[in-house]
Amino acid sequence: MSNLDRQASLSVCGGRGFVVAEPVRELLPPRHVKLGESTEVRRLLPNLGRRMVGAWCFVDHYGPDDIADEPGMQVPPHPHMGLQTVSWLHEGEVLHRDSVGSLQTVRPRELGLMTSGRAISHSEESPKPHARFLHGAQLWVALPDAHRHVEPHFQHHADLPRVTAAGLDATVILGSLDGAASPGTTYTPIVGADLSLTAGADLRLPLDPDFEYAVLAMSGEAHVDGVPVQAGSMLYLGCGRTDLPLRASSDASVMLLGGEPFEEEIVMFWNWIGRSHEDIAQAREDWMNGTRFGEVKGYGGPPLPAPSLPPTHLKPRGRVR
Repeated sequence: MSNLDRQASLSVCGGRGFVVAEPVRELLPPRHVKLGESTEVRRLLPNLGRRMVGAWCFVDHYGPDDIADEPGMQVPPHPHMGLQTVSWLHEGEVLHRDSVGSLQTVRPRELGLMTSGRAISHSEESPKPHARFLHGAQLWVALPDAHRHVEPHFQHHADLPRVTAAGLDATVILGSLDGAASPGTTYTPIVGADLSLTAGADLRLPLDPDFEYAVLAMSGEAHVDGVPVQAGSMLYLGCGRTDLPLRASSDASVMLLGGEPFEEEIVMFWNWIGRSHEDIAQAREDWMNGTRFGEVKGYGGPPLPAPSLPPTHLKPRGRVR
């Protein structure tokens, strides 16, 4: 799911000013956001305490939701620019359509990676019929200035590399982990991995000390560097780590997110990332006028209108807390 908040506000992110250069244990509580009439997500990024982790700039956790008698996910066509979207499921399916002609059903632990580049629009919906439960995460990766105007494209990878150890089965979503590299295209040094821990797991996961990291708890309860993290919460870990202690007394699943701290300062509003207020204003005008972002064909409903811009003229100022 994307950002459907009708009360969207400008966020300034990026820069190294608030990157923690040493290991920390900073627990980030979620903000509960209603999407539509029946869906609620737990938003972890941007957060009042932390705006980015590497190039990861947006994280929603949703479910498990029982949608047996519901339409499930129904996200009408909407635009993106300057970012990549990562669709990651533990349960259910999502049918992706976009303005470059992609039509793909994404299933659990398959990578749906959309690079918006200069402009794209897409829709997301639960297929008919669909599974009873829907559970997953929607994440965004900010594109660096050198690549934010690339041609839009969509990638689907059903077979992703895995890292296994006693009590651990890790799927590498983006970047590389312990020598295993995802086929997904990246534009900054980054890592994303889904870590399944079995009861009794007690291990240390190798990390890159130049990256900053966070862990998103998906299900169960794991202890990350001694801190219990429950589903729907995120633990920010800072930089300077060569490994990460993980322990689970029962089955649990977490997502490891990390990357080199994102140096550039960005402006994020609704579903767009730019470098200035003017970038965002132009994107809004283009979307409302039906230009630049293309057309999503096959979705049974109208596209989403963009929210109004705030009256303030905001300039990026870095990692504002």
